[in-house]
Amino acid sequence: MSLPQASYADLRTLSAADVRAAIRSGAYDRHTAGLAAGKLQCNLAILPETVALDFLRFCQRNPKPCPVVGVSDTGNPFMTTIGHDIDIRTDVPRYRIFRDGVFTEEVTEITTHWRDDLVTVALGCSFTFENALIANNIPVRHIEQDKTVPMYRTNIALTPAGVFAGEMVATMRPIHKSRLNNAYEISAAFPHAHGAPIAFGDPAQIGISDLNAPDWGDPVPVKDNEIPVYWACGVTPQNVLLNAKLPMCITHAPGHMLIADLSETLQDQQFLQKTDLNKETNHA
Repeated sequence: MSLPQASYADLRTLSAADVRAAIRSGAYDRHTAGLAAGKLQCNLAILPETVALDFLRFCQRNPKPCPVVGVSDTGNPFMTTIGHDIDIRTDVPRYRIFRDGVFTEEVTEITTHWRDDLVTVALGCSFTFENALIANNIPVRHIEQDKTVPMYRTNIALTPAGVFAGEMVATMRPIHKSRLNNAYEISAAFPHAHGAPIAFGDPAQIGISDLNAPDWGDPVPVKDNEIPVYWACGVTPQNVLLNAKLPMCITHAPGHMLIADLSETLQDQQFLQKTDLNKETNHA
């Protein structure tokens, strides 16, 4: 018997823990943009310990698309430094499995794929600063239209580390000309969530040929008096992991993030690390 499904509207007013519970139960498997306002959303890279240090070096050298906000212990699926009860195997709406550099399947939980040698790296997500844009009366079109943010491959080369190399992925949001400076300043306050834009205007300057044909996500219209603005995107590690042709790795599906208990400013991190509420929890 199938579980009753929760709608996006149902989840808009819920806490991060309640949204994760809905995801964990199988009641919700769609995008997370606009959910659990005020809480940090995270991209994921789950990979073997043998290459995890090189991947972290890659992130350190490319902090704009790869801002690290949490790292698990080897083989431990519980992300205790970013949430009270996060089980990385079940608490993301959709995951992507890659084998030998090839995307093989998209799933709603990875319990059967989990291994004792896996390390989870959580990376900041641009969904975090979107809440700040909305709070400052700057519309975010894909949230208004209940779509997944459009994401594009670019020609911006990244600094390699070990087997990891490639080009940046960018997201696009149309911003009214009168609010460009505001959008820049607001997003710049969130360096752990990709920070300020990397470009604006003509998409060809960063190697994007057609805004109406994103590589991931859904196209959104750019209206009169609006400028397309581009931010570094946490899907970048997916390209990098694919290029590395690892025997196996796992990521989130684009737009389907892990929602942490940390505030968007990371101000709760010290509390989570010290409290006894972050003990490992088995949801089985």
